[in-house]
Amino acid sequence: MSILSACEWLEHTAVAVVVRESLWGFPILVGLHLMGIALSVGTLVWFDLRLLGIGLTRVAVSNVYRRLMPWAFAAFVVMFLTGGLLFSGYATAAYGNAYFRVKMIALVLAGLNALRYHLVTERTIATWDRAELPPPAARLAGGASIVLWTVVILMGRMISYTMF
Repeated sequence: MSILSACEWLEHTAVAVVVRESLWGFPILVGLHLMGIALSVGTLVWFDLRLLGIGLTRVAVSNVYRRLMPWAFAAFVVMFLTGGLLFSGYATAAYGNAYFRVKMIALVLAGLNALRYHLVTERTIATWDRAELPPPAARLAGGASIVLWTVVILMGRMISYTMF
């Protein structure tokens, strides 16, 4: 089964039909998706600014992470689920949309950036946790995160202008 065939199948599921054809399915999902983005990326940016040494510099990086990430993660789950449901309603159109593809690439890269931070950079956090300016690897992770999530959001907006 090709990816396009899977998208066609997905569009014929009951959930996809509700998303596409009900009066309130699409607008409710879009609203929840946008709220998830705002909370998830909004809180993540505060952490990224700490990694860049720009904001909350008097607070340990680990404390910023511990306080913000539960909110960011919960909102990410909302964002991910609602995004998947929105995709189900318009899977074939999204599959052929260049902005959607760039968005997915940026999402994967953002995930890889976070994974690298947690598996490599964070291992030495004990030596720089309270430093006003974290090491270059941490700053790179924070900067890359902001850039990648900006691309995800911009491409999401472009999808709405080019698909509907």
